[in-house]
Amino acid sequence: MTVQMGLFFSAILFLATHFLLSHPLREPLVRRVGEKAFQGFYSIVALITFGGMIYFYRVIGREPPLWDAGEAGWIVGAIAMWLASILFVGSFIGNPALPGARGPRGGPKGVFAITRHPMMWGFAIWAAVHLTVIAMPKALFLDGPIILLAILGSYGQDRKKAKLMGEAWHEWTAQTAFIPFTRGVAYPGTVALVGGTLLYLVATWLHPIPVGFWRWIA
Repeated sequence: MTVQMGLFFSAILFLATHFLLSHPLREPLVRRVGEKAFQGFYSIVALITFGGMIYFYRVIGREPPLWDAGEAGWIVGAIAMWLASILFVGSFIGNPALPGARGPRGGPKGVFAITRHPMMWGFAIWAAVHLTVIAMPKALFLDGPIILLAILGSYGQDRKKAKLMGEAWHEWTAQTAFIPFTRGVAYPGTVALVGGTLLYLVATWLHPIPVGFWRWIA
């Protein structure tokens, strides 16, 4: 098996296990082993399958790019990654969709006034930016599954929460946007803004090559 096939099958396994464990297999497994054990198993499977993708991605090495993002692509990507970091950090503050949350209370605040799936969109934007600026064939099989999982996972989460919470979730979705900013621009909150900016600066500074704002000031 070539390393390219290894990456391909790792990506398929990553997607398949996430969707199976999130939906059809979740309830029977939780009944059998309990919620905490299931969450641990889910996390281990996710780490192993994603780790496989990262391993094969790195082994493949550099490939001829499919396109040139250009300086404009890097600039847009830097701004988009900053936004993704803000959404990600803000997703931990009052998220009604997190496991164990009691559901939405009041109107959307912070990043939830931007999108009701800030964590998922943070991942999707990160992956889309990475794919756009790297532009190597192998990036299609690393970033593509992340984008699919984030978008389809958000859709599946809406359906599952609507089934569990009923009218309360429908009222929540009526006040929030699925796609960021489709209901207008909103202030994400100070914690999300500051924390997301710090995360962005540290993560891009630690990257093997200069990315983000460091590309122009390093």
